[in-house]
Amino acid sequence: MSTPRIRASVISVIALALFGALFARLWYLQVATTSEFEAAAARNSVQEIIDPAPRGRILDVKGRVLVDNRMANVLTVDRTITDRQQREVLRKLSVRLDRSPKQLKARLDDPRNSPYTPVRIADNLTYEQLQYVAEHRTEFPGVRAATVPVRQYVNGSTAFHVLGYLGEINEAELKAQVDPHAYQLGDKIGKSGVELTYESDLRGRPGVTRVEVDATGRVVRRLDKRPARAGHDVRLTVDLDVQQVTEAALKQGLDAARKVKDPASKDKFRLLNAPAGAAIVLDTTDGSVVSLASEPDFNANEFVNGIRQSTWEWLGDPRNNLPLVDRAVSGMYAPASTFKLVTAIAGLRAGVVDPTTTIVDNARYAYPTDPDHPFKGEGANGKVDLPRALAVSSDVYFYRIGGELFARQKRGDPTGTALQDTARELGFGAATGIALPTESVGRVPDAAWKQAIHDKNPAAFPYPEWLPGDNILSSIGQGDMLVTPVQMASAYMTLADGGTRYSPRLADAVFRAGVDAGNAKDLAAKKVRDLAPIKLGTVDIPQRDALMAGFTGVVENPKGTATAAFAGFPPGLAAGKTGTAQVQGKQNTSWFVGMTPAAQPRYIVLVVVEEGGYGAQTAAPISRAIMEQLNGLPVGAVTNVSPPAGN
Repeated sequence: MSTPRIRASVISVIALALFGALFARLWYLQVATTSEFEAAAARNSVQEIIDPAPRGRILDVKGRVLVDNRMANVLTVDRTITDRQQREVLRKLSVRLDRSPKQLKARLDDPRNSPYTPVRIADNLTYEQLQYVAEHRTEFPGVRAATVPVRQYVNGSTAFHVLGYLGEINEAELKAQVDPHAYQLGDKIGKSGVELTYESDLRGRPGVTRVEVDATGRVVRRLDKRPARAGHDVRLTVDLDVQQVTEAALKQGLDAARKVKDPASKDKFRLLNAPAGAAIVLDTTDGSVVSLASEPDFNANEFVNGIRQSTWEWLGDPRNNLPLVDRAVSGMYAPASTFKLVTAIAGLRAGVVDPTTTIVDNARYAYPTDPDHPFKGEGANGKVDLPRALAVSSDVYFYRIGGELFARQKRGDPTGTALQDTARELGFGAATGIALPTESVGRVPDAAWKQAIHDKNPAAFPYPEWLPGDNILSSIGQGDMLVTPVQMASAYMTLADGGTRYSPRLADAVFRAGVDAGNAKDLAAKKVRDLAPIKLGTVDIPQRDALMAGFTGVVENPKGTATAAFAGFPPGLAAGKTGTAQVQGKQNTSWFVGMTPAAQPRYIVLVVVEEGGYGAQTAAPISRAIMEQLNGLPVGAVTNVSPPAGN
């Protein structure tokens, strides 16, 4: 066979092979995978448009609206207009909206926007701005005015730390959702407070419209629509009237403190700092939160349309005292003499004291094996029994209980840990379960804790052994003891209720949207579920009457530490305990835990003020104003009083 014929044969074979492979591929694409590509084409031609649901309202215990949705005027731009039209429209809008074209362009091009719906580029427009756009419609092709619901915190900053605020969902929050279709990037979600805790109730169900689009993205037809379902309304246990008085009293108390000299300072010109504080009112009958305040606070309406970066940075700057921190549940403080409730119960349980046990308080106590290093008390109180020791806040009386319990612990007596055991039974060192995020658990120090921190960092904590001083200082709420305000309020609630422990309850019911809180039939018809009180258990409180006599003496005994703060207050309406916590490098923390009425307390009123001086000086007058509101008395102005020696 000649060479040309061989070459032709080879070329023919190659050509046949190439055409065979090509035909095989075409057959595979057009026949074998027809159903697969048809399904993909169908999927690509159908798109979902999400319609956000109106968020549920938040009501106070009397049905008054605390958080609502208001209708806001917005401008939208259709992204199907030409690039030239878009540039011209944004240029003209920037003049009317006082925003740069670059800012408007960024909102228009945000990838989180659906390509099938107009994009919101301006919120909360004035009537004049809307009118101008309407009158010059031909100059703004693709621009439309719309009305949308936005969150409204009706009373401004009132109850900010209870209600919380909304923000755009982030990727971490999006990934944490059980239902991947429930949220999209750009959706609003609760970031703190009730808005976060009851997010699943308040959010509702977004609407979904399925549309068919062509290859260019143009909507061809609407296939089906599932309407949005509004979120549920949540009714809180908070009473708006009490909440407003609580916040006003706390602010007045802090302002008054900043104008007086620090009584513990040697510098006669140094004023109290009083930068922050918290206040809580609990209902002893079921643990309901009647009011909860943390100062400084903030107006949640600032978050509604996206908070400015400069404001966000200001909120996170410690020099501004961190307004977003809820000190009522997150703040951890040495409890000082308010902790003497725990020490008294522990001493009674262990048999270290009874109500008639009497000592002579000469302002000094030395542990028997170390007489050369006595612990000092705030003033000599002379002869005191347990009720009087509580009334005058005798440190020495409680030092002795702490010292005796330590001695028993060293001997292996099981009652030796009564102080720590009682603290934990009353809820210290654990979350209370209040329906607010970021709750701290505090700390109940003991021998195991001290050994553990030594093992973790021997250089910082060189002494692993639990020493007499550790127990003695713990007995008056100092040393390494840390508690939260809500824990302390809950402990006194347990005393007031005779031993029943409740988790602080923040909401009592959930209703379908738009419930008429003044209509009993509508309340019953639209109720989704009750949020019942949560009983955590009971605590044995021996000699409760003697304890209550001591706490009543705090405000009624002539030598009681809060007598000056409650001068002229109706007898029998108030009991409580002051506390003055010493903090290294800072001024004293001011505490007061009140109970009203004294005979059978219905309410617990707790106030703590950072760097506020003595408990009787700053916290007690704030508590008095709140108790006046609770008892239907005229609410007087909060003033700073001169405290007696002690607390």
